[in-house]
Amino acid sequence: MSTATHNRVARNGVDVPTLFATLDVVKGAPEAAKFQFRATNRWVSGTHSQTTISGFYGAGEERQHVKTFVHDADHPEVLVGGDHGTVPVEYLLVGLTSCLTAGIGNIASARGVDLYSVESTIEGDIDLNGIFGFDPGTRNGYQQVRVHFDIQGDAPAAVLEEIVEQSRQRSAVYDVMTNGIPVTVDVSAG
Repeated sequence: MSTATHNRVARNGVDVPTLFATLDVVKGAPEAAKFQFRATNRWVSGTHSQTTISGFYGAGEERQHVKTFVHDADHPEVLVGGDHGTVPVEYLLVGLTSCLTAGIGNIASARGVDLYSVESTIEGDIDLNGIFGFDPGTRNGYQQVRVHFDIQGDAPAAVLEEIVEQSRQRSAVYDVMTNGIPVTVDVSAG
């Protein structure tokens, strides 16, 4: 990384000097890259629950978001819910497209590309026969997810496409959704 790269200013709402300083810190102290994100959830009624996110561990210490975020989740009425919030599987779509878009903003800024607009459409296909247990050969979750980006900036189309591809390659949410991870579930019942 050249000195000229470190002297860049904020671009696309990204504090580029801080971005590169963070990269340098992590490169020099890999343990600073260890983060743990967490949330708490409570059942409200029926299929409605609320998830609260406020703290996380990162860069060697406990941290707090600048505010607490509360997310309602529910099923639509057609799936016996009250439609009081986003369907849980829709949060996966939110997570994926938001992660990819954040990466695009950071990568474009690091490359010195001014973005004019970035919009995406994301769709996921689920067959309820799996969830309901009617067809053991049908998976419970998404069978396919499609993301389409419309991106405009001051770089040629090929460079903008490279930025989207680099974001896909580096996206944590894309990685989790395409490679899977071990998940444990334990219970305290009383």
